[in-house]
Amino acid sequence: MSTSNTGWKTIRQTKFAKSRQLPLHPSAVAALGCYREERAKHVAAASDLPFLTGSRGRRLGQPIGQRQAHRVFNALRDSLGWPNRGGHAAPRLHDLRHTFAVRRLVLWHAEGTDVDPMMLALSTYMGHAKIRHTYWYLSAAPELMALAAGKFESFAGLGGGEDE
Repeated sequence: MSTSNTGWKTIRQTKFAKSRQLPLHPSAVAALGCYREERAKHVAAASDLPFLTGSRGRRLGQPIGQRQAHRVFNALRDSLGWPNRGGHAAPRLHDLRHTFAVRRLVLWHAEGTDVDPMMLALSTYMGHAKIRHTYWYLSAAPELMALAAGKFESFAGLGGGEDE
């Protein structure tokens, strides 16, 4: 992953050997800029330097691995006191992807956006190899199932009346 100060993140060579650019919120750009400055205090900059690196010991300047990313996330999660709302002992790093996708879909529904054309963009953003992996979120979250059911009832003329 590399980032720039322009608000874009480049994801390189994912598990499907694809790369993509993703827009970042200004607050994320600012936080990543702070990280870059802090990293520069410990690691000499180089053109091939991965963005997320170890900052001490044997891992100094080396890309952080999945275990280290999970370790750091778990420590941050625990220090913030995040409650568990799922089927695991505590929120996991991967759960943030699920939360992002579900919140984006709920927001589109609330805004009255036609979700179907937006699914391809969301699928690309999330790096899904197949769009059906993105549509899975519609069935995986109760709040999205309720929205979809309401739209279907409205479409099919099954809307609840006063008699029901």
